[in-house]
Amino acid sequence: MPELAEVEFFRKRWSAGIGGCVDRVHVHGTKRIFRGEAVERLPAVLTDAVLVDSERKAKQMLFRLSTATLGIHLGMTGELLVAGADFVPGKHDHLVIYQRERALIFRDPRLFGRVRFTLGTDDPAWWKVLPEELTARSFTKARLREVLQRRGKAPLKAVLLMQEFFPGIGNWMADEILWRGGFLPDRRSGTLTELEIARLYREIREVVKISLKTIGNSTGETFGDPPRGWLFHERWTAKGCCPKHGVTLNTATVGGRTTRWCGICQPIGKLM
Repeated sequence: MPELAEVEFFRKRWSAGIGGCVDRVHVHGTKRIFRGEAVERLPAVLTDAVLVDSERKAKQMLFRLSTATLGIHLGMTGELLVAGADFVPGKHDHLVIYQRERALIFRDPRLFGRVRFTLGTDDPAWWKVLPEELTARSFTKARLREVLQRRGKAPLKAVLLMQEFFPGIGNWMADEILWRGGFLPDRRSGTLTELEIARLYREIREVVKISLKTIGNSTGETFGDPPRGWLFHERWTAKGCCPKHGVTLNTATVGGRTTRWCGICQPIGKLM
């Protein structure tokens, strides 16, 4: 599933259409994809509307038009594309917004994504209640300490995947944060010292910041990679090795997700 940096990359793809007027709308999907009020009116309401701007929070995107808002969640296989105005939709192209010079496409082969349609120009209620970004001032060390203590018996990896606390963090980002910080993924969250909380806080902010800079700001057909030396480049393969020590990465299921870590970089014993 795309994480916050990949979602930012896809959001920016549709920036090409900002300021453009909608000529027509193609909807080819099911109720499994579309959510919101009067969804059947979506094509009529968006036609002749102007795409004003867009924003991302965690893994959610909001596209503001002059008549309505569109919220998009990519799910596991969704993506946003831009093509020429003569684009012909395929079976997996569930929403296509045509402008004079281009087509803005939401494609999702496995139907795990979501499109939320809301009439009017006010931000919808579901958007307003999303948690603040991890780069915001509201995400403090005190806030992190509170979350770790509240979920004290849970493994660190599982806690980092809780979207209500760490919005936008997914599997690979959680592994990257823990590897950089030297924390075993299944260590109990409530056992961290003040110095360790500070280190975890620093790595969360740093991984988010660099991921948005390198992946989220990518241009071209595919998003870029984080810097060389990150665990990201090794964790995807069965024979992946630690970028620092060259030893084969360990693999286990933690928090219901496949997890990779280095036994040298992350040496603290299991479930302290």
